[in-house]
Amino acid sequence: MLAGRAPPGAAGCRRLLAAALAAGLRPLLCGPPCWAAARRAVGQWPSPGLRIPEAAEAERLVQQLQRVQRARLPLRRFIACPQLARTVQRCLQGGASPSPQPVLLECAPGPGILTRTLLNAGVKVVALESNSAFLPNLQSLENSLDGQLKVIYGDFFRLDPLGTGTVKPPAVCSDKLFETMGVAAVPWRADVPVKIFGILPQRRERNMLWRLLFALYECSSIYRYGRVELNIFVSEKEYKVLTAKPGEVKAYQALTVLWQVGCEIELLHKEPWSSFATNLKSGGLAVPKSRWLPNDHLCLVRLTPQENLFTGGLKPTNSSTFIFMVKQCLAKPKSRLTDRLKSWSLDNSGKLLRELEIPKNAETRNLYPEDYRRLFEALQNSSVFTETWFHDEVLESIRNINL
Repeated sequence: MLAGRAPPGAAGCRRLLAAALAAGLRPLLCGPPCWAAARRAVGQWPSPGLRIPEAAEAERLVQQLQRVQRARLPLRRFIACPQLARTVQRCLQGGASPSPQPVLLECAPGPGILTRTLLNAGVKVVALESNSAFLPNLQSLENSLDGQLKVIYGDFFRLDPLGTGTVKPPAVCSDKLFETMGVAAVPWRADVPVKIFGILPQRRERNMLWRLLFALYECSSIYRYGRVELNIFVSEKEYKVLTAKPGEVKAYQALTVLWQVGCEIELLHKEPWSSFATNLKSGGLAVPKSRWLPNDHLCLVRLTPQENLFTGGLKPTNSSTFIFMVKQCLAKPKSRLTDRLKSWSLDNSGKLLRELEIPKNAETRNLYPEDYRRLFEALQNSSVFTETWFHDEVLESIRNINL
């Protein structure tokens, strides 16, 4: 089912394709596709000259296809503005070297405005779409090209479900997905094997950030294939959390420390919520309210795993302990670090802090992310640490914390 077509049925496909054509979203080319085999071999694609619909046209398509769907679907946001699509395309290709670029996995492309913009820029795209209403148009576009676009039925935000049993589409397994994409695993310190773009679902935003974080530290799911680069739109309030500094009471959290230790975080672009189309029947924006942090934009953030993440004492095999330690420390951010160490039965906490050059009266919210990593590596060398709370039942339970 991964590389196959979605199962809306023959009549359903005709109805969905008719709705797409009625909205004017056609895979028009300025000229016949003529690709040279040698250029394909090195990953260079000439511009196909696809027509990019205007924002109103794309929004009309989203609304029409939403009305065709009988089931009530979760809130999704789509890039409908050609100008925003060009901005995102430039961000995704920023600093690109002349050597062949990794394939770009676009999650939930919807009407395909960004997809066409990327194709016109010569990017090889894999479109992972979970809504069968958008598949006929994307598949028609795929068939008009010569291998530059691959369309897959699936949902990136339901990747590698934790439950047991058969995985039913649109849920997907990362191994099947990467096999279909033709992407092989590379060593951790190698170049980025694949780039991923997506807009995090509003209601599952924090959940997805935690799931991706666990996968990163455990080198599981997408990170079994190397230092996969995430380019994701997140709400402004979550961006503030990801990039917070020590002492920022409302924003500095365990999620902050763990992402900053694990990844290089780069803000690529900020865009008002009103620039995105939604699948709400009312056509509204449904902007989530934020009482403590600004939330007027969606932020395009690049998360590139640190090449040296697993040097020193931190390893995929003990990363769950590191996550648990950080969460324990920041559960009460105003508490003193010495009190937390004593709760772990570490009698020589004062000596340890002096060796790490951390003030004895330091509060947990005032430690920098690198301080937490150094603390963890020092504790790994302590027999007390491993004997008191490195227990299988604890590690088994922490995956569900904050999920």
